[in-house]
Amino acid sequence: MKSLSKAFLFSLFLCFLFFGIIASTHPTSADSIDDLQTQINDRNSKIAELQKEITAYQTQLANVATQAKTLQGNIKSLTTTKNKLLTEIKVAQNQIAAANLEINQLSIQISNQQKQISENNLALAESLRVQNQAESTSIIGTFLTNQKLSDFLSYIDTLSQFRTTIDSHVATLKNLTSQLQNSVNQTKEKQQELKAFQGQLSDKETLVEYDQQQKNKLLAQTKDQESSYQKILAQKQAEEDQFNKDLIQFQSQLKLVINPSSFPTAGTSVLSWPLDKVKITQFFGNTSFAQTHTAVYNGAGHNGIDLGAPIGTTIKAALSGVVDGTGNTDLTCPGASYGKWVLIRHPDGLSTLYGHLSVIKVSAGQSLNTGDTIGYSGETGYATGPHLHFTVLATQGTKIMDFPSKGCKGATYHMPVADLQAYLNPLNYLPSAQ
Repeated sequence: MKSLSKAFLFSLFLCFLFFGIIASTHPTSADSIDDLQTQINDRNSKIAELQKEITAYQTQLANVATQAKTLQGNIKSLTTTKNKLLTEIKVAQNQIAAANLEINQLSIQISNQQKQISENNLALAESLRVQNQAESTSIIGTFLTNQKLSDFLSYIDTLSQFRTTIDSHVATLKNLTSQLQNSVNQTKEKQQELKAFQGQLSDKETLVEYDQQQKNKLLAQTKDQESSYQKILAQKQAEEDQFNKDLIQFQSQLKLVINPSSFPTAGTSVLSWPLDKVKITQFFGNTSFAQTHTAVYNGAGHNGIDLGAPIGTTIKAALSGVVDGTGNTDLTCPGASYGKWVLIRHPDGLSTLYGHLSVIKVSAGQSLNTGDTIGYSGETGYATGPHLHFTVLATQGTKIMDFPSKGCKGATYHMPVADLQAYLNPLNYLPSAQ
């Protein structure tokens, strides 16, 4: 039995040594992780600098928007917008690079954690084997085989330390497993971010093309002449005036039944703003603009609110719901009505309409959550500058249907129309503007 105790103590020594080796030599790839972190920090610094450029472009666009509508002002706005979008592309490219670096960093951490878990599992298995060997002999038998009390006490102390070490490594394994799961979760999150950044990059590239097309179209139509530009504005105004007359006349005949209890009461703030930054350029109802164009609005007033938004501004769903339809009135009559539009039907009896978009990112029947991207702002349809036309309607009184117009060579639109009583003041359902 004495020889067994010596063999056991030697086994304990080997296990302690094994644990020590694991603790001191397991790979951490610290150099690789630190190098990746340096690259990540560099990318984030570049992103911060680019964001400053974007802010400067936004200030320039805001200044141009307050000036009188001129050809050169419009061209300047389009040029500045393009530069802003190109800078946003650089931001997206750096975000993609940073996300890939972070994923690589997490992959190294996962590899290290998996290796540590494997090595600790082996050490723990050996420790348990030695412990089982020790426990196969009774404490009394061990005491009787040791001639000296000090040897026995040393044996007991060593055994106690060994069991403490086992408990410690069990805790270490639990901690490593938790760290591994956390690294895996972070990797999944970064992969989702990467996918979002790639989508943003693609969208921005599309928006640059749209902006350039708008500029080329403007120069071709005006031949760089201010007088030609003003004639185009007047023509667009006349087409819009006729369109609004036709639409109001058509909608006044619908007589759709609307139950006031079928949608929320005013002041409930059930909607979220469709833009991150809110600047109202025209309100709902009989605004000063509507009052100076009484023949156009026929007393009905402006059927939504206009929100200033440079080309390429992200437009978000104001509430969860289902896309009732999308369309582009410019395909029927360029320069009149909503241009590219999206109508969302919400479960609370409200519907929301988004007009003048440059790019539509959703399709009919698609389910959306509040804040989901539905498209990007533009100046399609009748818009003398880039903005979002946002309308809130009672769903019961709203339909997407064919609407004949006299103003554009007898064209027939396919678009949302509503009973005049279905148009609701958006500010009654939105939180106070920041």
